[in-house]
Amino acid sequence: MTDALIRRAVLSGTGSALPARRVTNAELAQRVDTSDEWIVERTGISARYIAGEGETTATLGAEAARAALAAAGLAPESIDLIVLATATPDQTFPATATKVQTLLGIDDCVAFDVAAVCSGFLYALTVADSMIRGGGFRHALVIGAETFSRILDWEDRATCVLFGDGAGAVVLSAAMEPADPAEARGVLATRLHADGRHNGLLYVDGGPSTTGTVGKLRMKGREVFRHAVVNLAAVLGEVLDEIGLAADAIDWLVPHQANARILEATARKLALSPDRVVMTVDRHANTSAASVPLALDAAVRDGRVQPGQILALEAMGGGFTWGAAIIRY
Repeated sequence: MTDALIRRAVLSGTGSALPARRVTNAELAQRVDTSDEWIVERTGISARYIAGEGETTATLGAEAARAALAAAGLAPESIDLIVLATATPDQTFPATATKVQTLLGIDDCVAFDVAAVCSGFLYALTVADSMIRGGGFRHALVIGAETFSRILDWEDRATCVLFGDGAGAVVLSAAMEPADPAEARGVLATRLHADGRHNGLLYVDGGPSTTGTVGKLRMKGREVFRHAVVNLAAVLGEVLDEIGLAADAIDWLVPHQANARILEATARKLALSPDRVVMTVDRHANTSAASVPLALDAAVRDGRVQPGQILALEAMGGGFTWGAAIIRY
């Protein structure tokens, strides 16, 4: 056993938040030409949560952050860094992270947003991990929060049935841990990618610099599915190779909750049992940057995730962007 210790970012708390209103497939079928059977068969989704009046990306993010702080046993003033991943900010500027900061009663800390759509939480986690390991920060809130319902075309049944609103958060805390990944807790490795050539497969048809409008989400689902299965399996292989682990070392795969079929296909490519995949897409649909931390919090709180276990987090989103992280809980 090595005596060498290094500064690492350890997962010290998780939290999540969903809007008050739950919308089932049956209710949605009254609004668009679809059915519960059609949605479940193709996506695995049974329901989603839709933000109502007074519920925003910031309010959901703050609620998830409070739960994560409580789980970590920390007061808000302990936080010196907030990195919030979202594609649906409250305003074009300032950063929604600063609104969460104010809602939490934190007078001063570094706070900014990351925009990488469904991969946003992985991007935000990587940034916070780097800043903690660099020595300047002790406790960071990493949040994925979205109100995707506000950029959906509710007449497009191919997309509007897929998405929902919500937020998830984790607290990362600095700790001196063994340099050897085989012995250490915390974030062991991350790997990120982007390829902007695929912009036209998953995008929003508006923006301040182009149309001056928010725009609506557009997606070519079959092409996205094909890229997702290949890219997610590949990036998980990369991040495992980085620390010398085999896929069978993964205790829990915590994937982006886009589509049950993508989750199942990715698990097959890695030869992972479906029993080791955390799946919550049936409960809250695709919540973009919020989906990985929502799934992680669910698995922590129901007792599936235990100290010492290896977690593999992964996601792919518009851009395309994609990434993965290995964490020992």
